[in-house]
Amino acid sequence: MVLHTAADYAEAGTVNALWLLVAAALVLLMTPGVAFFYGGMVRAKSVISMMMMSFGAMALVGVLWVVYGYGLSFGPESIKGLLGTPDWFLGSLMGKDGLTPDLGGLAFAGFQATFAIITVALISGAIADRAKFGSWMIFAGIWVTVVYFPVAYWVFNLSNGWIAAGLHVNDFAGGTAVHINAGAAGLALALVLGKRVGFQKGMSKPHNVPLTLLGAALLWFGWFGFNAGSEAAVDGVAALAWVNTLAAPAAATIGWLIVEKLKDGKPTSIGAASGAVAGLVAITPACNILTPGWAILLGVVAGAVCALAIDLKFKLGFDDSLDVVGIHLVGGIIGTLWIGFFGFTHVDGDASKPFSSLLYGGSFQQLGVQALGAAAVLIYSFVLAYAIGWAIQKTIGFRINNEDELAGVDTVVHGEEGYALETV
Repeated sequence: MVLHTAADYAEAGTVNALWLLVAAALVLLMTPGVAFFYGGMVRAKSVISMMMMSFGAMALVGVLWVVYGYGLSFGPESIKGLLGTPDWFLGSLMGKDGLTPDLGGLAFAGFQATFAIITVALISGAIADRAKFGSWMIFAGIWVTVVYFPVAYWVFNLSNGWIAAGLHVNDFAGGTAVHINAGAAGLALALVLGKRVGFQKGMSKPHNVPLTLLGAALLWFGWFGFNAGSEAAVDGVAALAWVNTLAAPAAATIGWLIVEKLKDGKPTSIGAASGAVAGLVAITPACNILTPGWAILLGVVAGAVCALAIDLKFKLGFDDSLDVVGIHLVGGIIGTLWIGFFGFTHVDGDASKPFSSLLYGGSFQQLGVQALGAAAVLIYSFVLAYAIGWAIQKTIGFRINNEDELAGVDTVVHGEEGYALETV
């Protein structure tokens, strides 16, 4: 869009806000996508529990974001550059008289709310089959408040966040704030809750593969809003992010299936779905700053490495039920560091910004700051998630007992069955 007059600029602002609202709806759809993706991979008697953890995150985090979460992440005032100030019920976006809503501001607040929701939902896959729903909701509320909201301020607040504005880390749509953050928390909770009864390789197969494939499809569909919407404008960078969000997961699917064929002898549909998600995770921080060719290569690498990484839990002895660590933590790290090697310089034409990758700038500078940002989020999230989970486990209990786990968490916790078939 070529802008010439004040009216043109106003129209552009309206178009950008409209795109943000559409993108926010796409991203919100991703959380039910996570529910389907995870739900199909657990046992038939755990599917309701698994899906309820995602829907619970939508309900709780949606309320907390409107009440105070937006302010802590993007508030107009800064608390020592580490956290925003509470903006109760989005008051600053409702105008001085409280009756004149800010179109762009509210659209952005709604868009970012969906990021907070899905980040919490992603964690749940690490503790499938063995968590109490009430304890999960308490964890979700505390973790999103003391971990996600501050980290979102560090990473997404381009004016004041110490990772974004201080280190100049490029994390366009959440490789650190969403995926490394969720992966580290998932690892912490897996350690706190311990292994499922009979934990071993191949202990349980997905009970409903089509459900998982549906979830992967919804995730990929919504991810176009996740990545392209993060530009908050209808321009070339948004279009580049969209194309890369097509290319990287497509290549990652191929990379995962090749490894699976070589390692296990058969390419599987669950592998295809997991590979696509791994590619989506990896391209998330880098979709604005990679050419499509480098995005394809990133996808192949992420798909292959994550396909190998999911077996780490058996070698290291932690029970990450649905591979949150192997896909989101590992994939997020790969995508975040890839920028330091292959990100092209000055993505938005501003030569004053210090993007200087090894390939395009001949410098390790950007790689170093990307690694520092990733490490900071990983350590912060892991430590606090472990502390919160441990405190809940030691007080009201986080994990169901072994008998209830074997009986099925759905009937024990929710009093429902995923497939209540009547007998004649």
